[in-house]
Amino acid sequence: MKKRVLALALGAAFPWLALAQPSASTEPATDADAAPARSRSLGVVTVTGGQPTSLPTQIPTTIEGVTREEIETRINATDSEDALKYLPSLLVRKRYIGDYNHAILSTRASGTGNSARSAVYADGILLSNYLGNGIANGSNFAPRWGLVTPEEIERVDVMYGPFSAAYPGNSAGAVVDFVTRTPTQLEAHVKAGYSSQPNDLYSTNRTFNSWQTSASLGSKSGDWSWWIDLNRTDSRGQPLTFATATVASGTPGSAGVPVTGAVRGLNTTNTPWYILGTGTQYHTVQDHAKLKLAYDLTPTVRATYTLGVWQNTSEGRSESYLKNAAGAPVYSGPVNIDGRSYNLASTAFPLTNDAQTHVMHGLSVKSRTQGEWDWEVAASLYDYAKDQQRAATTALPQAATGGAGTLQDQDGTGWNTLAAKGTWRPQGVGGAHIVDFGIGRDAYKLAIRKTNVAGTWLDGAPSTLVSDVGGRTETANLWLQDAWSFAPKWKAVLGLRYEDWRASDGTTSTATSSLRYADRSESDVSPKAALAYQLASATVLKGSVGRSVRYPTVGELYGATSGGALSFINDPTLKPEKSWTGELSLEQDLGNGLARATLFHETTKDALFSQLIPNATVSRVQNVDKVRTNGIELAYTGQNVVQDLGLRGLDLGGSLTYADSKTVANTAFPASVGKWQPRVPRWRSTVYATYKPDAQWAFTVAARYSGRQYANLDNSDVNGDAYFGASKYFTVDLRVRYQIDKQWSAAFGIDNANNAQYWNFHPYPQRTYTAELRFDL
Repeated sequence: MKKRVLALALGAAFPWLALAQPSASTEPATDADAAPARSRSLGVVTVTGGQPTSLPTQIPTTIEGVTREEIETRINATDSEDALKYLPSLLVRKRYIGDYNHAILSTRASGTGNSARSAVYADGILLSNYLGNGIANGSNFAPRWGLVTPEEIERVDVMYGPFSAAYPGNSAGAVVDFVTRTPTQLEAHVKAGYSSQPNDLYSTNRTFNSWQTSASLGSKSGDWSWWIDLNRTDSRGQPLTFATATVASGTPGSAGVPVTGAVRGLNTTNTPWYILGTGTQYHTVQDHAKLKLAYDLTPTVRATYTLGVWQNTSEGRSESYLKNAAGAPVYSGPVNIDGRSYNLASTAFPLTNDAQTHVMHGLSVKSRTQGEWDWEVAASLYDYAKDQQRAATTALPQAATGGAGTLQDQDGTGWNTLAAKGTWRPQGVGGAHIVDFGIGRDAYKLAIRKTNVAGTWLDGAPSTLVSDVGGRTETANLWLQDAWSFAPKWKAVLGLRYEDWRASDGTTSTATSSLRYADRSESDVSPKAALAYQLASATVLKGSVGRSVRYPTVGELYGATSGGALSFINDPTLKPEKSWTGELSLEQDLGNGLARATLFHETTKDALFSQLIPNATVSRVQNVDKVRTNGIELAYTGQNVVQDLGLRGLDLGGSLTYADSKTVANTAFPASVGKWQPRVPRWRSTVYATYKPDAQWAFTVAARYSGRQYANLDNSDVNGDAYFGASKYFTVDLRVRYQIDKQWSAAFGIDNANNAQYWNFHPYPQRTYTAELRFDL
């Protein structure tokens, strides 16, 4: 505690000593460090209750964060990714409560199709899924958000850009760091939440409800501390996909069963089409269990073990809008709509059942002397212990009770990490140099086996092979970074990261053929540099530049699927994408707030995107020669901003981002040159206001805006307000929290209170009401 007080005093008198530190102290929290409130100053002197971030806080770059108290007060948080909702330039493509397969993070210069361009960690354990990128192969590669619940979050911090040598090239967009609770005394928490979404889209007019319950218990006794967190989510989401047919694809005439109910509309190219019904309306039941143990081997060395288990059972269901003359729904076969005949495939209205059990392990031993040397050794394992999807190939209504189908099995898929790192302070605490270094290895295994089933698709055993794809990738790394306070008011950080990447065991098999791919390897060096200068006692100027190399994932190299309107084929020859990213920031401490202006730039060569092969109906991942992004980000946060006027308890925050992000060279697809990068809007903004008139009440209103987006590289999807489209949006969220007494609290909220209808391929939720009751001991 004395060190913390001394740091505050020195920081107040000499702010340049603390130059370029983000939103938490780097000193590990102790029992006495649990400060109840946050104090902001430029640089390192930002103190928060609970645990500090594990991000590399010596780097003068943009880091934004949110604490547990702010999440509870301000955000209708039903999933862990909701904590990022109002941070600058971020968007998570969350389609419903408990979205386990499409909730991909978008950053300044990366869209929601590029999950492999951001890095998400929880207590140092990798949650990002680098088995693939985006959605492909009949699988999904969103971060595993379900392994963290909102109730266990202590804080979340985000570092923008690949400016730390400690992180892989996948950090090109951002690094997200969840820090979960480690109790210092006995504590218990119980929470019950309910959400309701009245949904009105096309011919669907229903209310979709969700329940969430959680309980957690933790304590510290002597050298031991422990934490147990349990959570159940029972969620029904709105329809996410739709059966469609363009008007022109029908054959004029009287053939087919006459049907009514088709909804006329325009697709993303403004071509007239019919919406025939819905698909993929999920009912998901998820259980989360987390055990976290920590033991102080010595007063300065702590061992921590984390075990996380996530289970999911999910049903994807469909509804046909089409009715025959008797009023019965029609699901397949020849139909006639307005004098044109169409043939509906047996899978036009799909049914799926998912069953998943994922297990996460994390183990670390870390010293925290704050002396000349500190070190850490850490390992983690993420295992798809069970991951199966059953799908009907028989048409409804028979498929509801059985019939033919397929089984997709990913059991044994997963990844593991191993890392050792150290910190050297040659002149001790407060010296001119702080040297960080490390060595590590990340390994990934993908195995997707798809078979027909014997008997019914609901529970039949696997039979004949449809496809079997998979492979491995592995990256070894070595890195070094020096934070150098070389003069009063100046700090420089120089870093270098070496990576050796290998891809192996790539195979693609079908019932009639088998192909094994040659192993590959590549090595790259990525330099990093940052510089900060204290212009005045409350003003700092920071600049950062870094190179990042994002290697192709196993799914992009070896995954292959077929079926439906489009097929996806892999490419084992893909090049890694290589980016240079830079930013220049000016920060101003306003006393009760912080204002920041940041110019950012990114040039990516051989960018990895999924696109159509010209004159074909086959989609594949290809390298785009060059994508360039230039932009500006403005951000502000303030506490008690008008207290001088006699109004206390008003917190304000907001951000505005402009990004000029375009394809500037693409030999494989010339029509995309000069067009906007997919799913990166030109403008986006967030703003919130929280008013706390007393210690019991908190009222929050928040708004989010995103400008026009495109889903296709050639920007041919001119109509964003349609299925497959990527639309602009403006939404308003409300939240009221009441502290009933010391233990009990309640909250009521409305997300998308203005009931905007907007799209990112799938439709986002419409107006959603949330309520929660919480007990804290």
